[in-house]
Amino acid sequence: MPGLGEQLPALTPHEAIVESNRCLFCFDAPCTHACPTHIDIPRFIKKIATQNILGSAKTILEANLLGATCARVCPVQELCEGACVLGSEHKPIMIGRLQRHAMDFAYSRGVPKFHTQAAATGKKIAVIGAGPAGLSCAGELAKRGHAVTLFEKRELGGGLSTYGIISLREPMEVALAEVEMVRGLGVEFRSGVELGNGLSVEDLKTNFDAVFVSAGLGVTPALGIPGEEYILDGLAYIEQSKLDLANLPAGRQVVIIGAGNTAIDCATIAKRQGAEHVTIVYRRTAVEMSAYKHEYDFVKKEGVEFRFLTQPVEVIRDKNGVTGLECVSVVLGELDRSGRPAPQLDLNSRFVLAADQVVKAIGQDKLSVAAVLGVATERGFIQVNSQFETNVPGIYAGGDCIRAKGASSTVMAVQDGKLAAAAINSGLTWRT
Repeated sequence: MPGLGEQLPALTPHEAIVESNRCLFCFDAPCTHACPTHIDIPRFIKKIATQNILGSAKTILEANLLGATCARVCPVQELCEGACVLGSEHKPIMIGRLQRHAMDFAYSRGVPKFHTQAAATGKKIAVIGAGPAGLSCAGELAKRGHAVTLFEKRELGGGLSTYGIISLREPMEVALAEVEMVRGLGVEFRSGVELGNGLSVEDLKTNFDAVFVSAGLGVTPALGIPGEEYILDGLAYIEQSKLDLANLPAGRQVVIIGAGNTAIDCATIAKRQGAEHVTIVYRRTAVEMSAYKHEYDFVKKEGVEFRFLTQPVEVIRDKNGVTGLECVSVVLGELDRSGRPAPQLDLNSRFVLAADQVVKAIGQDKLSVAAVLGVATERGFIQVNSQFETNVPGIYAGGDCIRAKGASSTVMAVQDGKLAAAAINSGLTWRT
């Protein structure tokens, strides 16, 4: 797998062995408990220490089919490495980089095929969406002998791992290699297909025994301000940086609206593209922003400025293009439905931030897939029970489309898919 251009270089074989031998190989290890997919971390690290790298990769894949992606994009500082017992007085083990070392080694020798395929069950499952949750669910179901068809509206599988995470953190080739690995398990991919466009609810009812929905979320919502048509969409900005970097518009004074991980990625791209000044504006404070702390610290070191308690109200233009972003100051009020203080605008505090390029990264709208399928929702997110089943029997869901509360991440989506696959398998067995 290519590592060129990634933020952290790949470990050399010698570095991996030295680092793995620092591990205490804890019994009932806190790092394993902290991993949402519960990879047996001491076991895979021990195998690296004994130079059984393929065995290490097998251990990872048994718990997490998207181990190569998660090794790169997981917030390890808050999860496994954050729980490392060496972290309190020493440097925690570099678990993420060791996991990447094992996975890169396995993929460099061809698509990993460590899984024993069960006999065909005759059951057919549709998976809607080829992001991390969908790939995880599809792969786990295929391993159990079910015939799985994965429907994806985009040309390429991988979801945000392919299109929405900057190459500095995960090159597109890494995500696409995992798609091929899942395909190799026997999953049938149908790209360019979505509900209402090449696929109907009647098709699902007629041709499949169960459905797993992992459609993610939709487009970036509108700000509803004058001049918004001149604002670039953050996800599209990241996508172009991966598909067509040479033609990505490069501003000198760039303002990013939003303070989540996508906003951090957009600011990083702008900086790496040579912007003289990059500012992130956010209507709340650093306490409320959804970006991970280590990402916040990283982008500040890149030279990105933050303007908190700031609300954009208009994009300013002249005949030559965008010249600034007019904003007002914000005072935080009572908690809103999100559980965070509601922004209250001070309309008498207008000021303009100089900008020749404005990018918005303020989250994503909910998809219409729930309404099409007739499943219950909460604040636009699909409601599921403890088995990831919706109120409609046989229809399951996981990933970002069910995250009505709390944070969302790639590794959580992978675990959703894995657990949903187990629940679907049990349900199909029970009905047989």
